[in-house]
Amino acid sequence: MNLAERWDEHVLPRLIDIVLGDRMTGGWRERVCGELSGEVLEIGFGSGTNLGHYGDGVTRVLAVEPSDRAWEIAQDRIIEFGRPVDRIGLDGARLDLPDASVDAVVSTWTMCTIPHLADALAETRRVLRPGGTLHFVEHSLAPTKRIARIQHTIQPTWGRAAGGCHLNRDIPGLLAEAGFTVPDLKQRYASGLWPSRPFGWFVTGTAQP
Repeated sequence: MNLAERWDEHVLPRLIDIVLGDRMTGGWRERVCGELSGEVLEIGFGSGTNLGHYGDGVTRVLAVEPSDRAWEIAQDRIIEFGRPVDRIGLDGARLDLPDASVDAVVSTWTMCTIPHLADALAETRRVLRPGGTLHFVEHSLAPTKRIARIQHTIQPTWGRAAGGCHLNRDIPGLLAEAGFTVPDLKQRYASGLWPSRPFGWFVTGTAQP
């Protein structure tokens, strides 16, 4: 295993658990997850940080997570959750689930890293039950031209360091291309601090197929 593989497989999952497990991201997670019920498919389950934000109405979580290390980190949270959490695959673009089989799909800071996002969104549409929705918070291509230029410039280096994360994906546009509508879309910079802005144009909402 070379250094890059060690970074991606062992260091990065722990780092993401720390960086995306703070109070600020917790508020975003609560808005995305707090009102869900039934069987939930989570794309990019990571270390299970969302489990603490699901309400009592969620009966089961189906987890798609490529990282074995992240899944190991999640085990204490899974035990504390006290309801079934099943790892059902490694790739959101190939879901081993029947059509119309889940009540909701959740994605929190995940669409930036999925290699074949269009395929994953098509799979999301396929497995959602009638009336089901995709609930998300993501970082996206910024509307400010200066910030967007920075995102495009640093993307090659950032992508290698951050496990394939794309700062410059237009998430609302890609959702629309996949046939989703997001009537409650909210978009803003996560922080007022200018240096964080290339990393912090956040978009959130409930996408309807």
